[in-house]
Amino acid sequence: MNAPQTQSPIVQGWCPGALRPMLSGDGLVVRIRPRAGRLVPEQARGIARLAGLHGNGLIDLSNRANLQLRGVTEASHPALIEGLRALDLIDADAADEARRNIITTPFWTEADPTQRLAGQLADALTAPDALQLPGKFGFAVDTGSAPTLRNAPADIWLETGPDGLLLASHTEYALPVTIDTAVAEAIALARWFIAEGGVTEGRGRMAGLLKRTPLPARFTAKRLAPMPQPRPGPMPQGQMVAFDFGQMHAETLAQLADLGPLRLTPWRMLLVENLTDAPQIAGVITRADDPMLRVIACTGAPGCLQGHAATRPLARALAPSLSETLHVSGCAKGCAHPGAAPLTLTATRTGFRLICNDTASGTPLREGLSADDLIARPSILTEFP
Repeated sequence: MNAPQTQSPIVQGWCPGALRPMLSGDGLVVRIRPRAGRLVPEQARGIARLAGLHGNGLIDLSNRANLQLRGVTEASHPALIEGLRALDLIDADAADEARRNIITTPFWTEADPTQRLAGQLADALTAPDALQLPGKFGFAVDTGSAPTLRNAPADIWLETGPDGLLLASHTEYALPVTIDTAVAEAIALARWFIAEGGVTEGRGRMAGLLKRTPLPARFTAKRLAPMPQPRPGPMPQGQMVAFDFGQMHAETLAQLADLGPLRLTPWRMLLVENLTDAPQIAGVITRADDPMLRVIACTGAPGCLQGHAATRPLARALAPSLSETLHVSGCAKGCAHPGAAPLTLTATRTGFRLICNDTASGTPLREGLSADDLIARPSILTEFP
């Protein structure tokens, strides 16, 4: 029997920014990239105020450790940018914004080089002679006490190694570097990526290039095993908190800002600096065993123009019955979780496809499933034909 035909999703090849927003079903999506992944309380309160004034008050956390304001209009966008610029959250132009694609570990301390390296890397990526890299090409500064960003959507890593700093990519081998040479070597590796043909029609990622071209021979150092992905709860640097589907209301961000500086993470969580007790704020997840941590879902229809169905109501209904992670995707792009998940439901024009241990575009085990049937009988998720 032939599989039902679905419309292929449109791959934009770039991520939204503040100066170059992306149109979605509920208006413009405006992505804010805080420097070194950190917001001081004044900035966080300002973002919350601007989200309510110029958007619909919904704020997303992205898997690139950024904030996204939703519901912005063409008319409200200029005033929003003016407000963000006053908070020192806007780059000189859209090109600088796109190149400053850096994920910073939230577990840095004043004693480690993370903040210094993140700042130097940002300067190098926005210099007048900066490399012209693809829009989704990114860097991770993972130089806390142990690496934690191994699964972040980056292409080049600066990370802690057994005997010092390492430069790495999508292999088990890395190049030893020092604080003084780390950023220059990271830019050199990005230059190598371009020279080896990693860019095609303005697109390309390091993982794709390394499938056909090995890293230079000097990458011989072994990397440390990464720490497990953190969960909500106390950390040495403060309290880690999460949100249903990584989304909060502006008022929630304002309340968190009153508790201290905020560090963004690629796990759609925030770390509230130096906070000792879990915050008692509506809509904030503070327990590691919360059922909503078992589900991942994109905006879906109607908020996303490419979504074939609503995703979050289904994910929310299924969460209590799950024992492993479920990804509910509005289309085959799988934006909310580009990697493989134990269980994935991908919306199509004719119902949901059930996929096991693969991405949203993987081979389905079942097709044509309705949200109503799944909610009525969640055991469908584990009843494979």
